[in-house]
Amino acid sequence: MSRRKKATNEIEDPFPHEPLPTNGHRAEEEVVQPEEVLTEVAPDGPEAVPTTSSARSMAELMAIIEALIFVSAEPLSVKAMAEVLGEDRGWVETAVEALAREFNERGGGLMMREVAGGWQIATRPEYHEYVRAFLRAQPNARLSLAALETLAVIAYKQPITVPEILEIRGVQSTSAIKTLLEKRLIVAKGRKETVGRPMMYGTSKEFLLQFGLKDLSELPSIEDFEDLTAGTET
Repeated sequence: MSRRKKATNEIEDPFPHEPLPTNGHRAEEEVVQPEEVLTEVAPDGPEAVPTTSSARSMAELMAIIEALIFVSAEPLSVKAMAEVLGEDRGWVETAVEALAREFNERGGGLMMREVAGGWQIATRPEYHEYVRAFLRAQPNARLSLAALETLAVIAYKQPITVPEILEIRGVQSTSAIKTLLEKRLIVAKGRKETVGRPMMYGTSKEFLLQFGLKDLSELPSIEDFEDLTAGTET
């Protein structure tokens, strides 16, 4: 009877050398580890959503910015890009500057430039003669010589009134003023505090866009305007 009892006891405890507390500790580790991974992926609080800056490489960000600038009808500001992309403004500005350097070092027919508070892709100045020749062959509504002269006076003398333009040009400019207003190249700048309080006019943002200027400090010389008017006459 004693032998049978001893054999039965040995079968009931086949692993007496491995203590139970060690197994219990391992089970707790296996349960905790998945919870720790989930906590890292989706923690509570404002840091739960990862920033997109870490998700996009510089190369990808530059490619997206190039596409946005290309399809934009107007120069695209860094602020607008940052809002669309959900990126930090400084990070976007760094990418834009890197893209501009890379773009302008290609030596192609296009360039990336900062105009009127934003960025746009435009043709290089050295190829303007060919572009102008192509555009002249296309049906469009070019400015008349009178409108160009009036625009030049306004650009360099703004804000300026119609009587003052008349004094400079020597001819009436009412029709030219109307044309320039319709094309949004000039805007009203308020009234001059003098007899009759005539309206004053100045150039618009559209003017900067059409002439490829960052601001009025980049206005071309009078000689450039003369060349432009000469090209219109031919």
